[in-house]
Amino acid sequence: MPLSHDHIRTTVDSYLARHPHEREQLGAFLDGLDWIGDEIASRSTFTGHITCGAIVVDGLGRVLHVLHLASGMFLVPGGHAEAADESLAGTALRELHEESGIPPQAVAPWPGYETVPFDIDIHDIDAHPGKDEPGHQHFDFRFLFRLHTSTEVPVVLQEDEVGDIEWRPVDRVTQPPLREKLLKLPSMIEPETANASALIYNDRGEYLLHLRDYFPGRIWEPGMWSLLGGGREPQDATLAHTVRRELTEEAGLDLAELTPFGTEYASSNDGATVPIAIYAGRWNGDPRELRLTEGVMLAWFTPSDLHRLRIADTTSDLVRRHAASLPASAAPQSGFSSPEERRPASPNGTVLNVIGVHLYLERPNGTVLLGLRHPTSAFAPSTWHVLAGHCEQENAIACLIREAREEAGLRIERQDVELVHVVHHIDRVGDRPRMGLFFRARAWSGEPQLREPDKCTEWKFWDPATLPDRLVPYIRVAIEKIQNGELYSETGWPA
Repeated sequence: MPLSHDHIRTTVDSYLARHPHEREQLGAFLDGLDWIGDEIASRSTFTGHITCGAIVVDGLGRVLHVLHLASGMFLVPGGHAEAADESLAGTALRELHEESGIPPQAVAPWPGYETVPFDIDIHDIDAHPGKDEPGHQHFDFRFLFRLHTSTEVPVVLQEDEVGDIEWRPVDRVTQPPLREKLLKLPSMIEPETANASALIYNDRGEYLLHLRDYFPGRIWEPGMWSLLGGGREPQDATLAHTVRRELTEEAGLDLAELTPFGTEYASSNDGATVPIAIYAGRWNGDPRELRLTEGVMLAWFTPSDLHRLRIADTTSDLVRRHAASLPASAAPQSGFSSPEERRPASPNGTVLNVIGVHLYLERPNGTVLLGLRHPTSAFAPSTWHVLAGHCEQENAIACLIREAREEAGLRIERQDVELVHVVHHIDRVGDRPRMGLFFRARAWSGEPQLREPDKCTEWKFWDPATLPDRLVPYIRVAIEKIQNGELYSETGWPA
């Protein structure tokens, strides 16, 4: 069967979220996707159809080009989708293998581009009377990969389509728009990075550091203060998954938001340089209440404390650079904090609450929409949840309308929205508090679609009297309260 409309639309939406200025130039494709549907992936759709390419970068920073006999040009490997292809990126990998002999396991997605194309290009294809093909357009999805430096790959060309192969420096990439994007590619996270750490800070401008066990020769940086984190494991889809898994395993810590900050270039025991992807996150809890499974202790420190600690220069520099990037209102105070000062600011101080916006969508028959979260989700994997999201630089109703469109393809108008419940909740004592706003949509257009299959695997309307067992606890409470007409509830707070 052809690649699904939902998969294509989700991929395009993710791409346009990064490149909103390209929406106009992709207008012909977007129009075709709306009225052609799944058939836009078929090579027999001559109003225009999808092709997929693989941008492969080797250890020297060169980009793979193959000589396509049909065009007589050196281009990145790529071609048409086939019925057996399960994803757009899978099409690119299959074409890479067929045209160059490089197998999928010899490359890895560039971090941050695991499911999002690096480039989408529209170009004209001349008519081919011999094949009874009229002139048409190709909508070319190009995915970015890194060749494993430890892999020796024999090149086997597809002789009926490919005449030669070249590894070209980025400044000699054939197609100018692609070349310009590659030249601007951020080097903040090196593609070979296999380690990730968390730079955790609080509202007082302090940073959470981990005192390692003193086992010289057995562990890295013995007896030194460091960041929580570790090495990538086979089950980790991305380095973001790596750092979340390490936080859970080492300290039982689950942060709502972690954002890429940069790379620490540390030195291993043998003197080799080890790049570590750094993800920053805010937390206002008490480290003494965490379940530490490795090392000696966790503690908060200000950047001005670091010169007193046994800590790597690269880690100190990283903390200071992050502190300098914070607003002046978040600037840390000098000197060690007392044990009492290191305790969570609440209830004696101000703590910023995370605002979550939730959609309560009820059909006329009384059933309520729930989504099944992806098994790899950092929060509540394989558990049912309502459609929800965090407020960005926007008001709550605008957030609701945006999330409904992005996650499920639902169209909701502002005048059809009403607040029906507020739940103030925490997962554990010391965690950052959250305020969940539940809005009912009195009317909407569209049926729920899987627009973000990496986050939600199924939408289903449930009878509130027979909700699933695996349901996020505060959602169960909120649905019950909404059914009873109650506007406010609290969960997780100590009695």
